Amino acid sequence: MRISSPTGKWILLTTVLGSSMAMLDSTVVNVALPTIGRDLGTGLAALQWTVNAYMLTLAGLILLGGSLGDRFGRRKIFVLGVVWFASASLLCGLAPTGGVLIAARALQGIGGALLTPGSLAIIQASFHPDDRARAVGLWSGFGGVGAAVGPFLGGWLVDGPGWRWVFLLNVPVALICAPIAVRHVPESSDGRAHGRGFDVLGAVLGALALALVTYALIEATSGSVLVWVSAVGGVAAGVAFVYVERRRPDPMMPPDIFSSRQFTAVNLVTLCVYAAFGGFFFLTALQLQVVAGYSALGAGTALLPTTVLMLLFSARSGELAQRIGPRIPLTVGPLLCATGMLLMLRVGPHASYLGDVLPALVVMGAGMVTLVAPLTATVLASVDAGRAGLASGINNAAARAAGLIAVAALPLLTGMGPEAYRSADAFNAAFRRAMPLCAGVLVVGAVLAFTTVRRPAPDCRRPQCRTHGCVTSPPLEPSRPRPLPPQSQ
Repeated sequence: MRISSPTGKWILLTTVLGSSMAMLDSTVVNVALPTIGRDLGTGLAALQWTVNAYMLTLAGLILLGGSLGDRFGRRKIFVLGVVWFASASLLCGLAPTGGVLIAARALQGIGGALLTPGSLAIIQASFHPDDRARAVGLWSGFGGVGAAVGPFLGGWLVDGPGWRWVFLLNVPVALICAPIAVRHVPESSDGRAHGRGFDVLGAVLGALALALVTYALIEATSGSVLVWVSAVGGVAAGVAFVYVERRRPDPMMPPDIFSSRQFTAVNLVTLCVYAAFGGFFFLTALQLQVVAGYSALGAGTALLPTTVLMLLFSARSGELAQRIGPRIPLTVGPLLCATGMLLMLRVGPHASYLGDVLPALVVMGAGMVTLVAPLTATVLASVDAGRAGLASGINNAAARAAGLIAVAALPLLTGMGPEAYRSADAFNAAFRRAMPLCAGVLVVGAVLAFTTVRRPAPDCRRPQCRTHGCVTSPPLEPSRPRPLPPQSQ
């Protein structure tokens, strides 16, 4: 297809709508957490699970979702993901209790794992090679805009129609997206995938390990036997996952991909960076509302500078990294982010936005701009071109898993009690302990980058590496699709 053709425009529209649903949900929910907690009468642990249930299933199944699309058809799995995601969103919006909301969020993550890899893979498979780079750039740019306005939109919905519309909004979007995909998107698949099996056992073990460890961290203060059983079970599931991946002929996460020292090093940096980001954005949205007295809309608007800066300057950052290599950006970027987090210590009761909040978020955004594009490009350059999709998927899953663990562990490490988010003094004290911890993790990431990243910056021509506005994970690169037969449109 050509972008200028009517069908090409429909393909671009439906893929942007589908990926934007998942990207928006990763940024809008944090702003709604205090209101959700008050409305449903839940403690801090339920708010943690509201975030983590989604990230858990998404991180655990995103590699499997890409494989399903290659095997059964990318359009088919994409449409299934859109419908699944919308159905789970409807259940989230109607949830009468915190437990139902958490279960629905886990189902939402499954839908996200099906549609997120498929949206970009459809573009790569459907468009003419001469238009593919532009199509991917438009897809990534519009997705970045969606992520940028997510906190603002979430705040407006919470203060207006109510927090349930944060989820219900996905339903009409899906009702537009799915029919367009069915009618206008050509089906594509990878013929090489039909002879391979699915690593369902690996996916289950990986998700189970994350779930059990997350439960142990969130519920650790209860001191129950179940917490210890969960912790041991999570470690055992992790060991079993490694064992299965080493033995399977077609593993979800081939161990030999980590034989590249550069790939391993950059993924360790990713773990540090996105763990800090996950903890920061989870706690900052609460700090602005619980302690600084912002409305949900005010908190969402306050967080806009980080994603706007990424959206505007990621391409220039990628170009700079090509010239000077990734080592300096991957060292300086985390240090800038750490500085921004320490500046957030000035944000307390009656904080001034211009004097206290904005400087911290601008420094934070500058650090994210500096490191995200070079990090993604370096991951893709550290493996053979044919494994770029796999490498990107692993990197994306690692980032989401790191955020998941951070959201689970930070309240425990800072002594945040179940009712802390209802008390400005208690939450402020815990927040002041959390920011130095997040900054410390970023410093570790900077040291890792400085000591291990050596290869010159790759010539990354992938637009999604550069134009990226989501703060919760690096952009995805799909597996190399087999081209469709030439079409005249």
